Amino acid sequence: MTDLSLREFATLVRANIARVIVGKSETIDLLLVALLCGGHALIEDVPGVGKTMLARALAISLGLTFRRLQCTPDLMPNDVIGVSVYHPRDASFVFQPGPIFTNILLADEINRATPRTQSALLEAMGEGQVTVDGTTYALQRPFLVLATQNPVEFEGTFPLPEAQLDRFFVEVAPGYPSPEEEAEMLRMLAGEHPIETLKPVVDGQQIPALQRAIWSVHVDDAVRNYIIRLAHATRAHPDLALGASPRATLALFRASQALAALRGRDYVLPDDVKYLVRPVWRHRLLARPESALRGRTAAAALDAVLAEVDVGIGQI
Repeated sequence: MTDLSLREFATLVRANIARVIVGKSETIDLLLVALLCGGHALIEDVPGVGKTMLARALAISLGLTFRRLQCTPDLMPNDVIGVSVYHPRDASFVFQPGPIFTNILLADEINRATPRTQSALLEAMGEGQVTVDGTTYALQRPFLVLATQNPVEFEGTFPLPEAQLDRFFVEVAPGYPSPEEEAEMLRMLAGEHPIETLKPVVDGQQIPALQRAIWSVHVDDAVRNYIIRLAHATRAHPDLALGASPRATLALFRASQALAALRGRDYVLPDDVKYLVRPVWRHRLLARPESALRGRTAAAALDAVLAEVDVGIGQI
């Protein structure tokens, strides 16, 4: 496969995934943004809306390796990262890699794993490596964690702490299909499932080069200042106990570059920032307890910040 522009790359991947997943173009774009920025995605939605199928279709379309990890309370950290196995014949330990050694890892129902196991993902997600028995092992490139959560079940779950939520580049919610989309889904699935015949359409080994390409997308000083003013407004908002972190500011900046490139532009618009601020920041914010009791959520506070902060060309 020849070298592709970012726009050609996105067009091919979207069209291929559309053979399996009806609609959800916004969700696909957000996953591509996370991938191109070297980040990870938290997919939170009810069962049966195609979260696992979407992850599989993405991995196949990119020609990348894919592993699925079903999180349960008895899952141990070594079940994720691997373990050193003793070989009595030569009295040595040999490392057996866990499922995290893949390009795309689907951590299904991540909030059912214990905090100890959840923390095993932190180094991998943040540093692209794992350490076992004092030895550090680099993960494959590219590396993308897609973690799912069910927002309507709380028994037997362990909510992700803020530090780990901040590791996720974006949070997406595919949602239910429209009646027209559901009718198209039934038509597509009348025979063999299309995932069984899906083929790669791009060379996943080109992704590191595409990730570097987004760095050259121009961000005007006015847009930079707008991102910074949004971040500081969340930190000063009376309903928020935890505003956007500097990591969140950088994530929004980089995501805006990636989205602009996917849309065929070499410059970022304020509309790119507005489009991305919710999926990039919403899960990183924490409402004050007294505000939450009044029904004032972090998402509502973020919407208020977006409405109050003018794009303008003002100073920070």
